[in-house]
Amino acid sequence: MEPSLTGLRVLREIAERGSFTAAAAELGYTQSAVSRQVAALERAAGVKLFDRRPGGVALTAPGLTLLRHAVVALDALAAAERELKGLAPERSVVRLGSFPSAGALILPRTLAALRRTQPGIRVTTREATTPALVRALRARTIDLAIVAVRPPYRPLDDQTPRLDCETLLETKLLLAVPADGALGHRAAVDLEELAEQDWIAGSSSPAAEPMMGVWPGLPGRPRIAHVARDWLTKLHLVAAGCGITTVPAGLADAVPAGVRLVEVHGGPAEHRRVVLARLPGPRPPALAQIVQALHREATGGRPSAC
Repeated sequence: MEPSLTGLRVLREIAERGSFTAAAAELGYTQSAVSRQVAALERAAGVKLFDRRPGGVALTAPGLTLLRHAVVALDALAAAERELKGLAPERSVVRLGSFPSAGALILPRTLAALRRTQPGIRVTTREATTPALVRALRARTIDLAIVAVRPPYRPLDDQTPRLDCETLLETKLLLAVPADGALGHRAAVDLEELAEQDWIAGSSSPAAEPMMGVWPGLPGRPRIAHVARDWLTKLHLVAAGCGITTVPAGLADAVPAGVRLVEVHGGPAEHRRVVLARLPGPRPPALAQIVQALHREATGGRPSAC
């Protein structure tokens, strides 16, 4: 078996991006070039590496096996390149991903604490949707992911081995409304009252969590007035009277002036878990320190399985 380095890089990029098209865009290749690299890899391996699915692709079991070894080889080559250039080895680095609203509170507090207590650990961060972070874990381009899950709390994906995950905190979903609007003078609203409201939603692409920002179980088809990926943008649009959106209760201290958070009655309570996920296996000391700090800053409690 003699796969090319380009082929291994393509494999890792597809695993992380979830599609040939997205991998091609990230690498600066044409989609046909990516397809040729995959075909060459599958010929060299003698097995099918990807399952084509609606909206993207997923690695097969042999694909995951090859990816695991490909990442080791690519990382080793990167380390060799640094050494040949006379560069100092990198200090302990933990690559942490988080869904957008986690970056507003949990992440800054954790990083500030680590700078004080663990200056030898370098943490790099990236923000993405929960599905994208799960793919990045599988592609081994991040080490930890802070993700959001909702009932019934199924496994984060259907691939093996199952990801290890532990709950950082549980929170309920609230509704962000203009403070000076008709809903802003109330502590709670009924679900039926929301059918004719203008909504400020997040991305609804197949790679993202659909209709983020719209209350789950809303009767009828929601009227989307604005789409914004960034949670702070959505909240400022609410403050400007442009519509309403959902927000986890944990962000209550970060909402801007002009926004009121209210409860929604008339449907099942909407709870969310903020979960720390990683691939199973030994936990290096730097990783363990990050996990402890995240739990300490999130709730001050001990890790719990999910």
